[in-house]
This record gives sequence, C-alpha cells and structure tokens, in this order.
Amino acid sequence: MANAPDLMAESAVLAEAPDPMRPRLFRIAKFTHNTHDTFTVALEDLETGAGIGFRPGQFNMVYLYGVGEIPISISGDPQDRSVVIHTTRAVGTVTKAMRSMRKGDTLGLRGPYGVPWPVDRARGRDVVIVAGGIGLAPLRPVLYHCLAHRNEMNKLVLLYGTRSPVDILYREELESWRARFDLDVYVSVDRGMEGWHGNVGFVSTLIAKAPFDAGNTTAYLCGPEVMMRVCATELIKRGVPDHELFVSMERNMKCGIGFCGHCQLGPVFICKDGPVFPYPRMRNLLSPWEL
Repeated sequence: MANAPDLMAESAVLAEAPDPMRPRLFRIAKFTHNTHDTFTVALEDLETGAGIGFRPGQFNMVYLYGVGEIPISISGDPQDRSVVIHTTRAVGTVTKAMRSMRKGDTLGLRGPYGVPWPVDRARGRDVVIVAGGIGLAPLRPVLYHCLAHRNEMNKLVLLYGTRSPVDILYREELESWRARFDLDVYVSVDRGMEGWHGNVGFVSTLIAKAPFDAGNTTAYLCGPEVMMRVCATELIKRGVPDHELFVSMERNMKCGIGFCGHCQLGPVFICKDGPVFPYPRMRNLLSPWEL
C-alpha cells in the first residue's frame, strides 16, 4: 500500500500524456498547385492558429478523414512557425483526394517525427544539396537553414534534376535562388522540350561540373533510390568522403513511431531510425534490386 500514491500519480501522468496516434486538426491556410501533379498546402493549427516547430528532414503523418493517412516531409522554413508547409505529389488515394481540397478545409497531423538532416555538420564546409523530382521538398528546409546561416559555411550548391521542364518544382523560388551570388544552382531535366535551353541529362551529370571542394564537402541527397545511389557513387568518385553523405529514405511508413513495422528495411525502421541516414549505413540496403 505504501506504493499506491506513486502508482496513482504515474497513472495520472499517463492519462494526461497525448495519444501519439491521435491527429491534431489543422486548417488549410493556403493551397498552391505547383505542377500538374504536385501541390503545396500551408496549414495552421485550429487551436493556436499557428504552425509547429520542426527540424529540417522531419515529417508529419497527414490524415485525411475518411480516406487515410500518409507520411509527408515538412518542406517549409524551420524558422517560420506561422504555418506548416507540405509539398507532395498526387500519386495515391490520400494525395489524390487532397489535390481537390481548398483553403479552409481541415486535415489531421501527427508529428513531427524522424531523424533530421545533420545541418550543423556543414559548419565550415562546402555544402552540396542533390535533389531529384519531389525530393527537393524535403531538402528545401536544409537550403533555408543554410541561407539563414550563410556565413557559417563555404560554398553552397544546389543540384536539382527532374523529368521535364514542366515538372520543375518551386520554379519562381529557383529563379530567386539563381539570382543570388552566394548560391550556385544547377538544374537538369531528363527530357528537354521546345524552348528549354538548360541542361539535359540525369542530375548525376551535374556533379562533375559543380564548383565545390570535394574533400571538404558535406552532401545531402533526396530523390528516387536509384538516383541517390548513382549520385552518391559520383560524389565519392569526385572525392567526397562517404561519411559526409546523407540520404533521406521515405518508404512504406504507416504509423510514424515504429509500432507497425511496415517501414522496416533490413535491420532499421525508416520512421524512427530515419528517415535521414548516413550513406554508409544505407549503402548495402540500396544496392539489392527491389529490396
């Protein structure tokens, strides 16, 4: 009986703890169509009217009532807590339903979850950001962070590849980044079109021409797994140490907190051990076909 008060106190604390599986309600403050299949939602908490704090690379579980729940990386500015930004493609049941939503509609959010990009590691080094397609969205917070702390690093390079010119994400923002003198931006498309005068080829072809000191570089990669594998190989060939390469692995996440096991890849759970990993930890897991 002497332990009864302690047990009661512990039970009270557990009762007050938030349910990690219960979404919070957020209102769409702004809805933007980026490309024919990609869109961005800016969300604000129904209770606070604001966004949430997060670190670059983290994700939320986004719940559309009556349809389902999916993981989406946070793609806004980590220093701006007025809204929470998510950019995604309409490729599945939930995202296709989300594409028809509009300002004022509500979504549920759980998070933020996951291991962030190690942005502090880039202090005093060159930084290379390599993005493929929608992979630019999870890396945009890294770029925001680097620009906000521009004096802490040396060269800053963005290499972005996408399927065609019409698939370019954040087009206006890319143009504003191109205009800066402290950021080198290279864009390439897999297939050119009439009127396109830029690079044509896979994003990996940009690595050889980009200006950075390979031996003093930290690189962040996000995109299709084959793209990350090829680009990591090219960066290492150029002289970037493999332990200075980091990749984001977002696949098959269902719960976000390591309960369900859907995202297990070999010995790791992507949702709780990642989604950001040092490349050496993922190298052998990215190599087998369709693992």
